[in-house]
Amino acid sequence: MAVPKKKVSKSRRDMRRAHDSLGSSVYEECPNCGELKRPHHVCESCGTYKGREVMEARDTT
Repeated sequence: MAVPKKKVSKSRRDMRRAHDSLGSSVYEECPNCGELKRPHHVCESCGTYKGREVMEARDTT
């Protein structure tokens, strides 16, 4: 069974984990209505995707 020969220090362990945190979510502006939407997703407010209407717009009131 593989067992580490020396203890990994907190500094070395944390440096290895430096890139594991989640990044902030990215949003872009919808070209049709100007609301923020996730990239490559249907706009929730106007229901368009790539310039076409794919679903009915949700009522956000």
